Amino acid sequence: MTVVMSKHSGTASARLRADYMRIKRDPVPYVTAEPLPSNILEWHYVVEGPEESPYEGGYYHGKLVFPMEYPFRPPSIYMITPSGRFKTNTRLCLSISDFHPDTWNPAWSVATILTGLLSFMLEKSPTFGSIETTDYEKRQLSQQSLSFNLKDKVFTELFPEITEMIRAKLVRRVKEGAAADKTSGIVNHKDTGNSSSKDNGASK
Repeated sequence: MTVVMSKHSGTASARLRADYMRIKRDPVPYVTAEPLPSNILEWHYVVEGPEESPYEGGYYHGKLVFPMEYPFRPPSIYMITPSGRFKTNTRLCLSISDFHPDTWNPAWSVATILTGLLSFMLEKSPTFGSIETTDYEKRQLSQQSLSFNLKDKVFTELFPEITEMIRAKLVRRVKEGAAADKTSGIVNHKDTGNSSSKDNGASK
């Protein structure tokens, strides 16, 4: 029994290393993925919200937990960052997840899984682990996702480049907000001044 498990584990590790090299050569659009340095069976991914979608501007962190029998059995799929599409930290029922081992194809790779996840995220079909929210709510969550992810130690350690990008965006957002407030204050001051001038003119 131990020998069989060890064999499966070795097969899974070899396949996942090959999948990793393939992803580095040919990245999945809008998705970045990294295995835990301490456990190649647990991968973390980040979906960058595609343009012209309710998720635009957001970064969505999740994880894939592979069985030792991979690629002959599918992984569990989780979303960690609130997205308005999926429950957080809940196994998702997708055709590419461990909810459907009967439809799983061993030829599918990590890239296939991530592509399928993004595709389903952009749809509105319900499934176990999905939730219904308005596009407005999804856009609000996309803005909140940046600061949410910075509080996650695993996220910041596995994705340092994305972390720096998010920090830069948050700094820019604060500066733009301050500039907008300043502009608004100038406009309001002018309006108040014009109103006072009109009042003085009327009193004369």
